[in-house]
Amino acid sequence: MGTDSGPRLLRESGLRRKLSALGWRVEDFPDIDFNHLVQRNNTATHYNSRAKNSAIVGEGAKLVADAVHNSAIQGHFPLVLGGDHSIGIGSLAGILRARPNVGVIWVDAHADLNTPQISESGNMHGMPVGLLIKEIDFDHKSIPGLEWLATEESSTRLNADSIVYVGLRDVDFEERVLIKELGIKTFTMTDIDRYGIGAVMDMAITSLLKKDPTRPIHLSYDIDAVDPLLAPATGTAVRGGLTYREAHYIAEAAASSGHLASADLVELNPQLSDPAGAKETVEVGLQILTSLMGKSII
Repeated sequence: MGTDSGPRLLRESGLRRKLSALGWRVEDFPDIDFNHLVQRNNTATHYNSRAKNSAIVGEGAKLVADAVHNSAIQGHFPLVLGGDHSIGIGSLAGILRARPNVGVIWVDAHADLNTPQISESGNMHGMPVGLLIKEIDFDHKSIPGLEWLATEESSTRLNADSIVYVGLRDVDFEERVLIKELGIKTFTMTDIDRYGIGAVMDMAITSLLKKDPTRPIHLSYDIDAVDPLLAPATGTAVRGGLTYREAHYIAEAAASSGHLASADLVELNPQLSDPAGAKETVEVGLQILTSLMGKSII
């Protein structure tokens, strides 16, 4: 799949060298091999057509969760490169297991708050938040591949007041209902237009630290939050996204907070654009990653 090549292209564009230049000691784990999951589950059925390829996605998420957890408990900064946003099921579950008081900034055009019962598409890259929010009662054992989320080891869930959305502009009806009912702090593109990205990030970080001033922050960054004129190589592009500077400032503000302890960058898909668009999107992703890891103008 196209998103599979995103991490490779980021590496080939010099990600490790750039992170090392920022002072990080980088341990680059190879891509997780999902081929054996595909071979073992190629006859798996869908969950009522509402959780497509759940066996493969779920077991793959378990591999991601274990890798992230093992990195986090050693005091490392897990930086996860996707892949579509379904890997967020694994990265978020792994972080919650290691750091249960974590606060989350979810930078995305979409809320990813669906569950199989309410999803309009059944695509699991639209479910990572919905499957891990504490206030959404869901039986994970009912989804082939996600049974591990029902175990005691992986039972920690994210409170609705411990996540903040930034950059939303394409939200399903049922997701809008849940956001309002659960009181999830949300900054849409309209809010960014109204207040400016500086004020939005101040409010987002303050909201998370008000509950726990010492908590770590996990930032999950979907490249489709950026306007497709700047980052066209992604699967669910929606016009009216973040500008180049807004996209960078989000990463810079999170890094300068002193609380950022883990991050994802997902949905970079070079097959969905021409070579020039793919190169441009990789460059945007690379710049966002280096900003997350501490690069600044001065």
